Amino acid sequence: MNSEELFKISKTITPGGVNSPVRAFEPYPFFVKEAKGSHIKDIDGNDYVDHCLAYGPILLGHSDDDVMNDVFAQMQKGTAYGAPTENEVKLAQEIIDRVPCAEMVRFVNSGTEATMAAIRLARGFTGRDKIVKFEGSYHGAHDYVLVKSGSGAACLPDSLGIPVETTQNTLSVPFNDVDAMTKLIDEEGENIACIIVEPVMGNIGCVEPTVKFLKFLREITEENDIVLIFDEVITGFRVSRGGAQEYYGVKPDLVTFAKILGGGFPIGAYAGKKEIMEMIAPNGKVYQAGTFSGNPVSVQAGLSTLAKLDYPFYGNLARKGDFLRDNMKDIVEDLNLDLQVVGLASMFQIYFNPEPVLNYEIAKKSDTKRFLVYFRELLKNGVFIPPSQFECNFISGAHTEEDLVKTSEAIEAALKVALEK
Repeated sequence: MNSEELFKISKTITPGGVNSPVRAFEPYPFFVKEAKGSHIKDIDGNDYVDHCLAYGPILLGHSDDDVMNDVFAQMQKGTAYGAPTENEVKLAQEIIDRVPCAEMVRFVNSGTEATMAAIRLARGFTGRDKIVKFEGSYHGAHDYVLVKSGSGAACLPDSLGIPVETTQNTLSVPFNDVDAMTKLIDEEGENIACIIVEPVMGNIGCVEPTVKFLKFLREITEENDIVLIFDEVITGFRVSRGGAQEYYGVKPDLVTFAKILGGGFPIGAYAGKKEIMEMIAPNGKVYQAGTFSGNPVSVQAGLSTLAKLDYPFYGNLARKGDFLRDNMKDIVEDLNLDLQVVGLASMFQIYFNPEPVLNYEIAKKSDTKRFLVYFRELLKNGVFIPPSQFECNFISGAHTEEDLVKTSEAIEAALKVALEK
């Protein structure tokens, strides 16, 4: 059975034929057979250099031998206990050792759970109800944050099934806009429990903060007793050993993790200052729980993954990122294209946009139709990226120079076709 046939069946038994909407694209998504290292293979016999990497978790490459061996060994001992394990303590200690703001850690099962719990904790700690997110930011599929962008006003739900009352305390402002944030704090500061921010906006492509913006957020939250939450579900353990807060030198009050923390297995975590974290049950009155929290298989995968992520690893990964982005910039210049090549460390994207992308409003001006042509041409040339202008692309430790050269050549060919349409 091939991908087209499987998709026809899947559409009759699964909404949209997929189990997450980002996986759907026309005319049908390919169905995966297996993946190893930097490559992913579909059931139709195609082999792709993978720059989707499961939307970010696969930092070492698919099915890393060391991680898999450790996971298999753990599975022989059991897959769920409903009781603490020594490895949970070890993984929490590893996070605390790496992450500047982490004094205590609580494990959950996903990034969505982590951000939901961190926001609840911030509200419990401050006794305030309102939260601030940034236009176009994505912090998981829970009701607090699944809202449309709207500058300085209460946001409307972005999905049916979410009561307006649920999001009436959610405020939003443009990313990288100091003036808009200052105005909002002047108006609502005493009512705001937290500001939650992706240090790098990885869910509208890849938008870095300006030099002063994250430091400004730290200063204004401290001045107004607002909890600053870094959502590092994407950047955590990807941009540096200690995440984006180490990379940019800005220390939040709380931080959320997922993706890379599990080494390809489902896990999440939130961490931060002891005085805030101790308010979580059973110590305090902020309730959060989960049957599979601290799952021994995921925890082992996390321990085995982090054990391989040292400073030389990040230096090598950054060089790969620079190599690919430099190639992309050269291609854009040689073809005389008015496009934006962006990224840092092992993250990259190209915006079909003549304007430098600093926030969601500018990102929305990108030519998504041309991007989809570009995406399909990359597939034809053996390179897989997420099928959206508003997702980030990634590099793993398993990508070779040969892979990156192939990606560069595929990008050049795809851009030529995309710009002809």
